[in-house]
Amino acid sequence: MTADSALIHRTLKEFFGYDAFKSEQESIIKHLIEGGDAFVLMPTGGGKSLCFQLPALIMEGTAVVISPLIALMKNQVDLMRGYESGAGAGTVAHFLNSSLSRSQVEEVRQDLLSGKTKMLYVAPESLTKEENVTLLREVKVSFYAVDEAHCISEWGHDFRPEYRRIRALIDDIGRAPIIALTATATPKVQSDILKNLGIQNAAVFKSSFNRPNLYYEIRDKVEPERDIIRFIRQNDGKSGIIYCLSRKKVEELAELLCINGIKALPYHAGLDAKTRAENQDKFLMEEVNVIVATIAFGMGIDKPDVRFVIHYDIPKSVESYYQETGRAGRDGQEGQCIAYYSYKDIQKLEKFMQGKPVAEQEINRQLLSEVVAYAESSQCRRKLLLNYFGEDYPESNCGACDNCLHPKPTFDGREEMCLVLRLVESLPERFRVDHLACILAGRESAIVKSYKHDELPLFGAGKEHTERFWCTVIHQGMILHLLEKEIESYGLVYVTDRGREFLAHPWELMLVEDRLFTGDGGDEEDDEEVPMSAVKSAGDPQLLSMLKDLRKDLARRLGLQPWILFGDPALEDMAILYPLTLEELKNCQGVGEGKARKFGMRFIELIRKYVEENDISRPDDFVVKSAPTKSTNKIFIIQSIDRRMSLEDIAAAREMEMGDLMTEIETIVSTGTKLDLSYYINSTLDEDIVNEIFDYFLNEAESDSLQDAIEALGPDYDEMEVRLVRIKFLCEVAQ
Repeated sequence: MTADSALIHRTLKEFFGYDAFKSEQESIIKHLIEGGDAFVLMPTGGGKSLCFQLPALIMEGTAVVISPLIALMKNQVDLMRGYESGAGAGTVAHFLNSSLSRSQVEEVRQDLLSGKTKMLYVAPESLTKEENVTLLREVKVSFYAVDEAHCISEWGHDFRPEYRRIRALIDDIGRAPIIALTATATPKVQSDILKNLGIQNAAVFKSSFNRPNLYYEIRDKVEPERDIIRFIRQNDGKSGIIYCLSRKKVEELAELLCINGIKALPYHAGLDAKTRAENQDKFLMEEVNVIVATIAFGMGIDKPDVRFVIHYDIPKSVESYYQETGRAGRDGQEGQCIAYYSYKDIQKLEKFMQGKPVAEQEINRQLLSEVVAYAESSQCRRKLLLNYFGEDYPESNCGACDNCLHPKPTFDGREEMCLVLRLVESLPERFRVDHLACILAGRESAIVKSYKHDELPLFGAGKEHTERFWCTVIHQGMILHLLEKEIESYGLVYVTDRGREFLAHPWELMLVEDRLFTGDGGDEEDDEEVPMSAVKSAGDPQLLSMLKDLRKDLARRLGLQPWILFGDPALEDMAILYPLTLEELKNCQGVGEGKARKFGMRFIELIRKYVEENDISRPDDFVVKSAPTKSTNKIFIIQSIDRRMSLEDIAAAREMEMGDLMTEIETIVSTGTKLDLSYYINSTLDEDIVNEIFDYFLNEAESDSLQDAIEALGPDYDEMEVRLVRIKFLCEVAQ
């Protein structure tokens, strides 16, 4: 069939209401009408759907559109029928999937056989059913459109095994031109798509992946809920999507946003279909501003004015990240893309891989390493993203990402990397990242002692830096493929051939300082080394200074260290929130019921007087309200400690590591809940050890920093001992 340019433009105007095509749409459409196979790589919002919808209307027969999601099919069919009624064309679009009743299936069948149907959307699972294959053999197929074609590749971010059978099914039904479309595909994925569909000679149409209206930013995952609430309030009335990896977090975050006056709804596969549809429609109709969702949300949802996309959890691949951020600013206007990053989240994702087939682990491991590389890089984020998809970005500064707007200081870390590589090479066995970091930092943990690694020549060779510093250097080594993790015993680190080359002839290796120095201590002098995303605004500097003076004076009179009364984060929040009652004071970080009652009134009186004298207008919008209920984990831990269960039994009951349980207990205590662990401490720790550690916190410590305590107390005390006594001290003295 010859492509009639006048007919194509007339259809574009009469049916779709557009005057002109975007990018390469017209070339793609003409190529398909003329019988050619095509591969279309076009970013979200670029107009992929038009590339098969328009030729389906013009060509003889029915176009079979293979699509992975029922919601996407329904959305597309509703859209096409909306166009039909407007144009009066009388054409029919249908979908065929498991959601249809028998009578609905029969209606689709009749329209197909009568030749009315110009476009049939079908899931790959439905396409495999023999009755559907038999039906389509009786129909003239104009062409096959494989939407979301990245699902074909195991290296894609949303691999679907059933997609790999598509070519065999096409051959069974009857060959016709094939057009494969995707918004995200690396060169590797592109090659897989073409090979699997058997269209290696297809014309390839690539649009630029650059979305110049999008702003990209990675923030350290420090109190993300508070940060998200503040961000949404600063962007009041704008539509946004927040992505979380778990259904539980989706529910919790949606509830927290609602409690804080933000119109938000959850969306995940655990909700019934009716609720999901209602929540989605309320978002599309702007009855709510924010959807908190798992990655299922957004596939094919054509809402042009999404102004921000937030990733509460870092995605599992760069492709997922790109596709999900692509749902912002589809109208070419403002789109802010913010992701919260913590290496602990990466470790959780790695843990979930264990037990899966080795080949799948290998793929996921590489995809995750690319996510870490993106998150921890100091380079232009736009340049990194485009390079990932095989596109060059020639500009040195995009002006629309955090790294370009706020360049991070770097240093040449070749000496530090060589130290890591020498240590790993010197060990006869392989170990995990945290173990290697302990050795270099010179910390005599129980596991280090058990392997006698405290006797190694390199033990403490990097003691001028913290464990976190060394963990980050090791992670950078993995990003650069100087180090790798084993697949069978995943997590154990070894040196690669490239790493040995580096060790023999080190080259310049620029590492980013702020990733390496955040959170290393509790001293005020370290404040400048914490990245801006982790620092609360000090608010009113004059009030903050007065609060610190009051704290110092009260601490001297009570014979306590100043931090025991209130930590710096609590004072900073007071200088932002201006609390005037004990109830309001408890909204500040680390201020629980006991601490507010014991130390709070003098601070409240100072703030009240300051507010009156300076005619302060209090910013109530910065107060973050908490959900009234605690998580089931926290409730279980509190009740179990009340029943004097051993911590080992509590951890086993919740399938937690002891370290994770201790972190949960520390979090509970930091919010002001008192826990009495005396029964456990008395049964497991020597009384002299308890007294000595307790005395350190009472008389020597300048903050409640666990790391500072471990370093100050020295190798005679195990980390678990210090953590337990620190909790005892916080509950008995500092609350």
